[in-house]
Amino acid sequence: MADQVTNYKCPACTGPLHYSASLGKMKCEFCESVYEVAEIEAMYADKEKQAAQAMEDTHKEAVEQDETAGWDVSDLEGDWGTAAQGMRAYSCPSCGAELICEETTAATSCPYCGNTTIVPGQFAGALKPDYVIPFKLTKKDAMKALKEHYKGRPFLPSAFMNENHIEEIKGVYVPFWMFDGKVEGNAQYQTTNSRVYVSGDYEVTETKHYAVERAGEFAFEKVPVDAASKMPDDYMDSIEPYDYKELKPFSSTYLAGYLADKYDESAEECSGRAEDRCIETFESALRNTVTGYQTCVTAGKQTRVHRGKAHYALLPVWILSTNWKGKSFLFAMNGQTGRMVGDLPMCWKKFWTTFAAIAAPLTVVLTVFLLL
Repeated sequence: MADQVTNYKCPACTGPLHYSASLGKMKCEFCESVYEVAEIEAMYADKEKQAAQAMEDTHKEAVEQDETAGWDVSDLEGDWGTAAQGMRAYSCPSCGAELICEETTAATSCPYCGNTTIVPGQFAGALKPDYVIPFKLTKKDAMKALKEHYKGRPFLPSAFMNENHIEEIKGVYVPFWMFDGKVEGNAQYQTTNSRVYVSGDYEVTETKHYAVERAGEFAFEKVPVDAASKMPDDYMDSIEPYDYKELKPFSSTYLAGYLADKYDESAEECSGRAEDRCIETFESALRNTVTGYQTCVTAGKQTRVHRGKAHYALLPVWILSTNWKGKSFLFAMNGQTGRMVGDLPMCWKKFWTTFAAIAAPLTVVLTVFLLL
């Protein structure tokens, strides 16, 4: 278990706190709030106690859920064999990320929150993955993609285009659950066909109504859902898809030079997203079989998911996390396909300078026009 180190954060803006020798107090780098040392120590002592209890409760809950879940996790194992002897663990005291890697891989900062204090510890208690998709794109490829992501954004703060900052991007194997199963169900539709014809002096619109029903089933295999709470779900959805034909049986040799996150959300906790995706696909497939009608409205539907196997896999992601004006920004790139996603900050000084440069001549033209 990794030793715990506390990084103090400002209660007002969550920026880092540092002890100011001149003030004899704790001061925030961003909002410049000042706190008594005893006040911060008391606050964090309580937080650490709550965090320790929450971690214990979460672990118990995850174990209970895995034992009672409808998903079959019987093939999963925690025995790493001799490979465990060459593994190392890192713990981030800021965001709680638990990372593993080969002992030769150095980790100097957390890829999720950018915290520079990562505590090395003894590897233990990690579930061994079933599969892995190895990194296909290099760090150089990721840096190039990030630079391309910055291009054409004139209001991006200059600090974001600093070469040294871009080099902080890290390769991380993100944990995923992959679900097998089957969806079956039926749906009822109200459809119509209309035709217009002339009868004597009248134009007649004839509409025929039909009741249509469809039923069916389809199997799904290895539907992915990320199992890391630190990684936003919409990011992982956005950098999909991966080519799952390149899934390989897990081997710790693929971890050389990279970090790997330990899952902290159980198969049961993640299965809802997979089931929703499968049900939506199934219902869309049923609807697409209703053809030959001018209108079609769903009148009712019934679906059922039959749960099968749940697999544990590690998928490659290049990650950069940084802070700007007290706010965190995360960038993620698919380490297999190169698909990039990430929010960017705006430099309001650049914006207003540009706005003023555009608005000034327009104001002059408008003034001249009004004086004519």
